Amino acid sequence: MSETATVVEVPERQASSTRWLALGVIAFAQLMVVLDATIVTISLPFAQQDLDISDGNRQWMLTAYTLIFGGLLLLGGRLADYMGRRRVFIVGMVGFAGASAVAGLAQNGAELFAGRALQGAFAALLAPAALSLLSVTFTEAKERATAFGVFAGISAGGAALGLIIGGALTEYASWRWCLLVNTPVALLALLGTLAFVVKDVPTPRTGGYDVPGAVTVTLGLIAIVYGFSRAAEDGWLAGSTLGLLIVGVALLIAFVVIERRSTNPLLPLHIPGEINRGGAFIAALLIPIAMFAMFLFLSYYFQITLGYSSLKAGFAFLPFPAGIAISAGVTSALLPKLGPRPLMVAGAALGVLGLVWLAQLSFGDSYAATVLPAEVLIALGMGPLFVGMQTVALHQVEEEDSGVASALLNAAQQVGGAVGTALLTTISVQTAKTFAQNNPTVDNLMARASIHSYDVAFYVGAGFFLAAIPVIALMIRDKPENLIEGSEEGARIPLAV
Repeated sequence: MSETATVVEVPERQASSTRWLALGVIAFAQLMVVLDATIVTISLPFAQQDLDISDGNRQWMLTAYTLIFGGLLLLGGRLADYMGRRRVFIVGMVGFAGASAVAGLAQNGAELFAGRALQGAFAALLAPAALSLLSVTFTEAKERATAFGVFAGISAGGAALGLIIGGALTEYASWRWCLLVNTPVALLALLGTLAFVVKDVPTPRTGGYDVPGAVTVTLGLIAIVYGFSRAAEDGWLAGSTLGLLIVGVALLIAFVVIERRSTNPLLPLHIPGEINRGGAFIAALLIPIAMFAMFLFLSYYFQITLGYSSLKAGFAFLPFPAGIAISAGVTSALLPKLGPRPLMVAGAALGVLGLVWLAQLSFGDSYAATVLPAEVLIALGMGPLFVGMQTVALHQVEEEDSGVASALLNAAQQVGGAVGTALLTTISVQTAKTFAQNNPTVDNLMARASIHSYDVAFYVGAGFFLAAIPVIALMIRDKPENLIEGSEEGARIPLAV
């Protein structure tokens, strides 16, 4: 804390009367950020047609957002620590509103992708500031568990809810409103922030912002995801594919080296180095690999294979937000008693069962018989996973590092989603081609090839859920009360005076 900064105790009555309203505002902003990762999924075919975007480039409507979001989150978290969480939260919200307008009014593919990337950049400010604000606002164990439960439910269910809202907007308005709707929503959340979210004192800055670290990690992630994308057309052993993957891995290694040597690192390695937090971050990377791609495949299955309208396709995803909301609420109640480990293991196991069930999908199956039960199983697993991850990720993190720890959690989820979309899409495309080549006389060949390719991708996704189980079981090992209690510093909320 700087000499000029003063830490002021928040009066109990004032804190009690405003912190739940602050939670509403913070959760609302987080919902907007999470929604935007998937809200355009259902509208993508319409945007592609209007703007004459090629099949090879259409995925960038999704990955331009998630990649820039994930790549810059660490820098956003550090900015939140050094410039003030509330201040960065506000800047991110205003910028997100403007970027959404740019994307929604795009006249060609390049403008759309640029607007989506700009959305991701401002989301990288907004998201870590939101979670770190939450961590210093709620310090009592039961209240903190409830707050994290609400936030986790929003984070986990927002992706599925985005598909429903996107379907409704596409059906009754235009694909552009899937983007433009963020502008008035963000401005409304801004008013709530100014009214209810308390100001905090920034951590004194002793060095720079580690721009080399931010550049290497972002370019490394882009190279890896683009490499996966090229594999769909050129093959895994093509020079273009291998070159991009090698460059991406080299840049990520360079990022670790830079962080080890930097006096003011973007990511202090002790944050993921603590075993409980490390387990949460690895789980946060693995789970979205399956989830994001699953949403994309189901969207195409509903609209192209089953012929659903945009709105009907959106409602076909309704079991996800409903199941996640229920399971997140139950998890919040059980977390102080059981701790996160058994709940997260159970959640990952449900995810495995749900994706394996979904992988049994075949031509002619009904939604109610195959898709619906799988959605329910996966949704019930998501609540424990996301509540647990968000609780453990801030385990014993010093207040001055809460922004970057929050950013790392969000970055892991977004990077996992971007990598999963590229990787599983590539696997799916190659599987469909092979099926079509081997079964040229089969009736409804394209539909059968598509469904078969989705099934293979669902099996691969189940493997990532399965891989998360030993990570959680072996790495998240602290006692429940140690993981959910706030730190002594967290009991005092710093205010700018």
